[in-house]
Amino acid sequence: MTRRAVPASTVRRLPLYLRALDELAERGVAQTSSTELAEMAGVGPAQLRRDLSFLGSHGVRGVGYDVEHLQAQVAAELGLTGDLPVVIVGIGNLGHALANYVVEAGTGFRVAALVDADPAVVGTRVAGLVVEDVADLVDVVRRAGVALAVLTTPADVAQDVCDRLVAAGVTGILTFVPRVLQVPDDVDLRTVDLATELQILAFHARRRSLARSGA
Repeated sequence: MTRRAVPASTVRRLPLYLRALDELAERGVAQTSSTELAEMAGVGPAQLRRDLSFLGSHGVRGVGYDVEHLQAQVAAELGLTGDLPVVIVGIGNLGHALANYVVEAGTGFRVAALVDADPAVVGTRVAGLVVEDVADLVDVVRRAGVALAVLTTPADVAQDVCDRLVAAGVTGILTFVPRVLQVPDDVDLRTVDLATELQILAFHARRRSLARSGA
């Protein structure tokens, strides 16, 4: 029997379920209900059950879900079956912090290489790795065998770096650069724009303020 394709909306929620399952496992919880897991993930129980059904997991009536099994199942669906190598390009304050976070968090990823253009940064050691020159980016990516990259460069060079990452074989890019980047259809691009998120929060804060004042 062929399993149904997992919708993009479900994929976006899988990391929330995995985080909740990781927390339960750390607490030594062996079984969990859809209600408990959904509450921890911030979704409704029906939505959670529907999402997990795409993974072929339906739980047991009156028992719920086996935490360890479901944890492994969700991690496998996300492709987190080992330490996936990642290259971080742009080792300023943010890149430095992200490198240390990935190393310390043990999230299923491994920082395989760090790259920067600043001569003052190239050759320094961050998170146990020597920062390499962006001029060698393609060789670095291919040598490290990475398919995932994190981009924290200045906006004016981001598209060029992005193009070089794609040319080197990177198929997934997480960018913190505040500009729109173009990638081929077969490359996944995820954007974290702090300014945009803060502006959205400001919009909602203003609406609540106006509602309270009756304006």
